[in-house]
Amino acid sequence: MTTMIIQGTLAALFTSLFAGLGGFLVFFKKNYSKSNINFLLNAAAGIMLASSFFTLLVPAAGTVVSMPMGKYWGALLLVVSVLSGVGIVWILHAVLPHEHEISGHHGLQMDLRSSWLFVIAIAIHKFPEGLAVGVAYAGERLYNPESLAIGIGLQNIPEGLMVSVTLMAIGFSRLKAALFAAVTGLMQPFGALIGVIGTGWSMAFVPFGMAMAGGTMLFVIINEIIPETYTNKENEKHTMAIMLGFVMMMFMSIVLG
Repeated sequence: MTTMIIQGTLAALFTSLFAGLGGFLVFFKKNYSKSNINFLLNAAAGIMLASSFFTLLVPAAGTVVSMPMGKYWGALLLVVSVLSGVGIVWILHAVLPHEHEISGHHGLQMDLRSSWLFVIAIAIHKFPEGLAVGVAYAGERLYNPESLAIGIGLQNIPEGLMVSVTLMAIGFSRLKAALFAAVTGLMQPFGALIGVIGTGWSMAFVPFGMAMAGGTMLFVIINEIIPETYTNKENEKHTMAIMLGFVMMMFMSIVLG
């Protein structure tokens, strides 16, 4: 169990560093167009979508079929687990004060600067991703978790870049904006720790933990990333970005899994 906790937490810490890497890209180019950032974010959404299916939901479904409870009860519990994951992020979304560019303010009303509200919004994304990494390492006997960790690391890059660019637009220096981007990624090791501890003590709980983590990621994709980045003016371009991210992650899941 201790080894599992260390591996899962270190893997999530590794993926979180990519948010900082994305943030520091502002030192190579000062101006990034909104269209280009949205393209990268939609590619990240495709990566997350494939990750949730091929590295979490599909292995979980394959495992419960052979469990003593039978496939019908197993399928029902998987559905409940997915919805529980959705519920967890929905509660965080409804309670924690944060702000999105298009949909505006969410959560409790608190006297916080808009920059902090934006950082909290990104941090909410990071917790489910860390949770997924932790659960994947708890269930490494069912599936190789490395592809999930790599995929989440890759999708952290455009999110880190978006944080830096947005904060620079409201007056932050390049260094301060990049450091804030790195800070948002630190929610991932915390989520991973919860994921490993919550499911690693019994393999019977792992597939349902994987389904729950998949649900958290699906909520972030459907409710957060795509609505904020998918514009009607460039719908074909962003559809292509999602598909490219999806097939790239599907390939990695097959090759590494």
